[in-house]
Amino acid sequence: MIEKRYFGTDGIRGRVGEHPITAEFVLKLGWAAGRALQTKGFNKVVIGKDTRISGYMFESALEAGLSAAGVNVALLGPMPTPGIAYLTRTLHACAGIVVSASHNPYYDNGIKFFSRDGQKLPDAVETRIEELLEQPLITVEPDALGKAERIGDAAGRYIEFCKSTTPPYTSLVGMKIVVDCAHGATYHIAPSVFSELGATVIAISAAPDGLNINLDCGSTHPAALCETVRQHGADLGIAFDGDGDRVIMVDHQGQILDGDDLLFIIARDRLRSGSQFSAVVGTLMTNLGLEMALQALGLDLHRVKVGDRYVMERLLADHLILGGENSGHIICLDRTTTGDGVIAALQVLTAMLHAGKSLHDLKAGMTRYPQILINVTVNGVIDLQRTPIQDAVRAIESQLGEQGRVLLRPSGTEPVVRVMVEGPDADAVERYARELGKVVRDTLSA
Repeated sequence: MIEKRYFGTDGIRGRVGEHPITAEFVLKLGWAAGRALQTKGFNKVVIGKDTRISGYMFESALEAGLSAAGVNVALLGPMPTPGIAYLTRTLHACAGIVVSASHNPYYDNGIKFFSRDGQKLPDAVETRIEELLEQPLITVEPDALGKAERIGDAAGRYIEFCKSTTPPYTSLVGMKIVVDCAHGATYHIAPSVFSELGATVIAISAAPDGLNINLDCGSTHPAALCETVRQHGADLGIAFDGDGDRVIMVDHQGQILDGDDLLFIIARDRLRSGSQFSAVVGTLMTNLGLEMALQALGLDLHRVKVGDRYVMERLLADHLILGGENSGHIICLDRTTTGDGVIAALQVLTAMLHAGKSLHDLKAGMTRYPQILINVTVNGVIDLQRTPIQDAVRAIESQLGEQGRVLLRPSGTEPVVRVMVEGPDADAVERYARELGKVVRDTLSA
């Protein structure tokens, strides 16, 4: 496979104003994408964005580039990433484009794409876009330029779709829910979804100003959510990231449930509801406690590399319906085509209603194993197969037995090795991780 220059596992991302996240490059990217994606009968691309200030600039640049390629544009405005995937399908577009850097700070931004079926672009299409980026931008004839329209009811369409993923007559009446929107793309979506289903909603971090997205709030900074849940005596809290494809939840005691907890709750509820599936897809970082809890339900855990792209690939390859990451990317393929924070939260709330239990009680079926992750900076060649490292790994694995795991993973962007140790004893796990980290540092820096 040809190595891609710009596309990573989730589109193109970087600091605003630094190549490639510049207005000039994104205009050319819009043109190249338009050339690569348009097909006979499908000549419209939808564009949505999160709430960071640079979204205005990049939305306009993409619009200009697509128009120059002869492609029509439907502008959605601020919209969660999974909402853009949904509207790409229902508006019969040839592709969807998201202007977002997800959980990153406001000074970063990125561009990611959905195919016309609401899933990530195949590698071959991304490669074709990169090839076109190397060619001169040639504008179509004036009578063939693309037109632009703004979809005024985009939010309402997506809200209705989210609600449709719950059973008929689902009612959240009597529930008090705190919703943390991370000052991001869910700010005008998530509170409406839950309140329209009957819940009493306390919305926080729902006043974006272009600069405060993900700032000490949302799924990556849940302290304020935990405190607000306790302060208001709420039944639970829900936190999204800046573009709404991640979710974590908080029970009435302020205890956090990450993606592993939520996957377990949804999987168990799917089985109780009669869904037929044999496994759940997780990643190398999925907690061992989830794997054992799933085994108790008669389900396997299939592990893939970290990244929701790899989770999706395995789901499709194995014809499965449920997968995700502990960061809160949850993919319910029996409900939608991509990871969706709002829809995942609704599945957990549905499970609560089915079981007649609080979120705190519902998570009790899974015992989380202590997991320590440390980053080891090295200044030599990263060769994790060197004898001292492998000997240290085998020694720790022999101590842990079947009750633990050791994982070494080089970073793809910096000279760092991720050292993860997991097992039943927190003190032992931390000691093993520090010892292994020292061996890795000493061996690779020698």
